[in-house]
Amino acid sequence: MEYILMGEYDVIVVGAGHAGCEAALASARMGKKTLMFSINLEAIAMMPCNPSIGGTGKGHLVREIDALGGEMGKNIDKTFIQSKMLNTAKGPAVHSLRAQADKNRYHIEMKKTIEATPNLDMKQAEVTDIAVEDGKVCGVVTKTHTWYKADAVVLATGTFLAGKIFIGDSAFFSGPNGLAPSMELAENLKKHGMKLRRFKTGTPARCLGSSLDFSKMQEQEGDEKIVPFSFMNDDIGENKGLCWLTYTNEETHRVIRENFHRSALFGGQIEGIGPRYCPSIEDKVNRFADKKRHQLFIEPEGLDTDEMYIQGMSSSLPEDVQETFYKTIEGLENIRIVRPAYAIEYDCIDPQDLKLNLEYRTIDNLFCAGQFNGSSGYEEAAAQGLMAGINAVLKISGKKPFILGRDEAYIGVLIDDLVTKGTNEPYRIMTSRAEYRLVLRQDNADVRLTEKSYEIGLADDERYKRYLHKKEAVEKEMRRLREKTCAPCDVNAFLEVHGTSPVNGRVSFAELLKRPQITYEDLAEIDDETRPELSYHEITQLEVQIKYEGYIQKQLQQITRFKKLENRGLSEDLKYEEIEGLRIEAAQKLNQIKPASIGQASRISGVSPADINVLLVYLEKKRRGN
Repeated sequence: MEYILMGEYDVIVVGAGHAGCEAALASARMGKKTLMFSINLEAIAMMPCNPSIGGTGKGHLVREIDALGGEMGKNIDKTFIQSKMLNTAKGPAVHSLRAQADKNRYHIEMKKTIEATPNLDMKQAEVTDIAVEDGKVCGVVTKTHTWYKADAVVLATGTFLAGKIFIGDSAFFSGPNGLAPSMELAENLKKHGMKLRRFKTGTPARCLGSSLDFSKMQEQEGDEKIVPFSFMNDDIGENKGLCWLTYTNEETHRVIRENFHRSALFGGQIEGIGPRYCPSIEDKVNRFADKKRHQLFIEPEGLDTDEMYIQGMSSSLPEDVQETFYKTIEGLENIRIVRPAYAIEYDCIDPQDLKLNLEYRTIDNLFCAGQFNGSSGYEEAAAQGLMAGINAVLKISGKKPFILGRDEAYIGVLIDDLVTKGTNEPYRIMTSRAEYRLVLRQDNADVRLTEKSYEIGLADDERYKRYLHKKEAVEKEMRRLREKTCAPCDVNAFLEVHGTSPVNGRVSFAELLKRPQITYEDLAEIDDETRPELSYHEITQLEVQIKYEGYIQKQLQQITRFKKLENRGLSEDLKYEEIEGLRIEAAQKLNQIKPASIGQASRISGVSPADINVLLVYLEKKRRGN
């Protein structure tokens, strides 16, 4: 069949979810002519599941996306309903920002940004194939028999690829939220040698808030002081709504247990593997049979709708069972469901078929991002989309790839985990996955990453100047606090008021700030000098740097040792089966993944410390010319 050439681009992005948007924006902002495809333009930055951004670990990713010049942080700051900092009772390494979103406005604002971005076109069309010549991608083909040339392509298909919805014994091919699935592309990718597998996820029912009795639930307020996601913002306004907490009960669980046989999950219809950290309600009741209740949050979907999202209650049970078990819950007795819960199954790749720059190993200039790579979540998708877009531009520009290490960013942890370790279920970022999380805090993401982004041409001058101002302001004030001292007679009464022990000699303000009972704002009570006007972001980083200085220094020493292995590079052409002393399993794994360094090799499942020693001996012999 003859196809009509409709345009030529530097980079084409297939998919317009959170991964696709960040990939397309990064490419266009770096000066490349970019085209983004979506099966339906209403799917741009769509939130088919939870209407929120951030959360534990995920908030770190959003801050890093923002520091690199991405859009997610700015967009949620424009469209949040309620904002809350999580884990504040714990240390700063795990503080994570989360904001409830007005999901329709989130989509609208992202679409407006894309429409106004130079170098960026968007088109509603279904991509059915990628064009590959001599092992290199050269464009895409659409359902209407048109094709578009491109030097690089980013696949960010989300859950649309051969998407299949399950509600009880009803199963039908569909994308999320009732949109059309992408069927032909899935088959054609297999023809190009891509190995696809099935994952699944789910979403709870949506109901009308007017049908609920909120007096029986616990109000969940946002923070009084709103902290922006974007480092470019200082004040984004106030909370605009509430969330509510209620619980399942033994009657709820009885209804669910009696209908296990009608669940698509337990009935064998679903082939795909679901996320362990976000199980359906029937899975929770089955796995945690001793628990008498499970919490669920009622969250607004937007300011201009009465629809509510029932977080924690995804299900693939039939609609009649859903109606019954939801009505057993306190406050939901008269619930009116407007969208039933469902499970969705979709095609994705094994991320171990990717390089660390997210390029597919066997097809040059083809990059992959988001749930297509086996991850879950909007934030994980956006982070990968941003990195895929950046690396697509760098690859066709003849520049070295942009790869973040595990010691540099949660984004580095996310991508290294996927590519090096692989995943047998939809991957979710967590703070526990990061070995150096005290250094990888959300408050210092701009300090860690802005300069890197500026160097590759993504962070703009305004962002870079703001970063330099913050860095200088924090360093200057830290010096002042270390140099300024006070005598016991000037400070002990202050210390007693704040519930901490007195001092016997002169002490610096920095030493006072190290005490958990004392904040930077508290020091104003005894500070006789004119204090600089610092932003929330600056004060937060200043306090953490001083209070946790000793721990941070220890972690930096660990990073120095870690980098010794990360800096021992391994050639992509290395034939591991020829290395004497290397076990067969290790050689096979190393040949499959082609690690870029000894450090990456050490994290591959099936490669032992003994195998790493063999590699180190081999490299040393090679260095000496033996």
